[in-house]
Amino acid sequence: MSETGPGVSNISVTGGAGGSDAFYEDLAAMGDLTDDVAGSTLTIAMTSHKYLADPDVLASGILNPGGLVKFEATMLGALDGPSGLTATSAAIGVRGLTLQATNQAYQFVDDLNAKALEAGRWLAGAAVAINPALGAAGLAAIATDVYLNYDGDWQKWLVEHPGMIDTILGMSPGALSALGLPTDLATLTEFLAAAYPDGDPKLIDQGMDLDPRTATPPQNLGDLMDGLDYRNAQNSDKPNEGSNIDVRAIKDANGNITGYVVDIPGTKVWNAPFMDDKNNANDFGTNIDGIAGNETVLQEGIEQALRDAGVPKDAPVMLVGHSQGGIVAARAANDFVNNGTYNVTHVVTAGSPVGNIPIPDSVQMLSLENNGDVVPHLDARENPDADNRTTVKFDNQTNTAGGNHAISGPDGQDGNYEAAARQIDSGNDPSVRRFVDSAGAFLNGESADSHQYKVERQP
Repeated sequence: MSETGPGVSNISVTGGAGGSDAFYEDLAAMGDLTDDVAGSTLTIAMTSHKYLADPDVLASGILNPGGLVKFEATMLGALDGPSGLTATSAAIGVRGLTLQATNQAYQFVDDLNAKALEAGRWLAGAAVAINPALGAAGLAAIATDVYLNYDGDWQKWLVEHPGMIDTILGMSPGALSALGLPTDLATLTEFLAAAYPDGDPKLIDQGMDLDPRTATPPQNLGDLMDGLDYRNAQNSDKPNEGSNIDVRAIKDANGNITGYVVDIPGTKVWNAPFMDDKNNANDFGTNIDGIAGNETVLQEGIEQALRDAGVPKDAPVMLVGHSQGGIVAARAANDFVNNGTYNVTHVVTAGSPVGNIPIPDSVQMLSLENNGDVVPHLDARENPDADNRTTVKFDNQTNTAGGNHAISGPDGQDGNYEAAARQIDSGNDPSVRRFVDSAGAFLNGESADSHQYKVERQP
């Protein structure tokens, strides 16, 4: 799908109902079905041969020899002739094998391309480490290349070419290996995460939230982004102040709860290793821990908030996160479902690096990514093109890292991730439509009760 609009343009969708993975599944299903048809046709052909030697049919030849010969010839042609059932069943079987082989070939090529890209980055990193002079010259050439139009404004250059983040991160394991430190990106991230002690969660109940953006049930993806933007504004880096998550109970016209929406904003404290995190659960350490695959103090706090809010384990839950919040939402969905803790059925992320995070097949996930946003590139990997994972990419260039990463525009105006969400709300992409249609427990409510919490870190 490709759409344009004020501030947001070139919207494209991968994954989900219209993605490659769904196409592969269709090919496999068609191959299996074709095999079944071929088997059934052959069975009919084999069974029908018995009529050629049926005693009653042969006995009729005494009274009508010519009719018997004509019958036998016609029957043989229908069964074993060039267009007969036996030949047809063989042709159908070949077609089934072709569909299955095509499916396997497509998937093999996709896997091979992904591995080739990863290997290419690794080798480039190793080359830089082995020959620093060559590496420095190469980096200088990149920075001054006319194609990249570098004009001295590093931030503008970076947001116009965020793919450089993928390249540099992908090169780092190769560079370290060439220096005698064999490792991969996951090991590097885990090593860095050790410099940020995670601690235990402290959950502060901040009471009901009556603001319309969370006390009103969301009706679409744009409303979800609006509520997330509001929660992001409530998040404070000061102890005991504000709220960094909420639990919204969505109710139908009869007052029955149909599902729960949890909003998780992004990073608030940008602390270096071993520096004071102000006991804030939305610090840089949570980013590193989440990317490394660890359970974070923020995730533990979310689990405690769901428990305190009285959410039943089988009730549908949607986790909505921006940036760091998206990382935590994806990790929590995987852990909650696999551990049987809570029934997370949907996840929505905005500007989050979630390509390396596994998502259970039962969870539908929609990820929004601004092509000029650096943050989604921090995992150095594209999101999987799975039938339960839909990724929406778009262009909204502000020439600043913060503007390209923001949920909304200046002064809370509809912009960036919220604007993109509202545009796809009005679109007809099959992957987006299936996601929205499947989220009726959260998007068709008549009222909502929103309870807000502050999760902090206890050393």
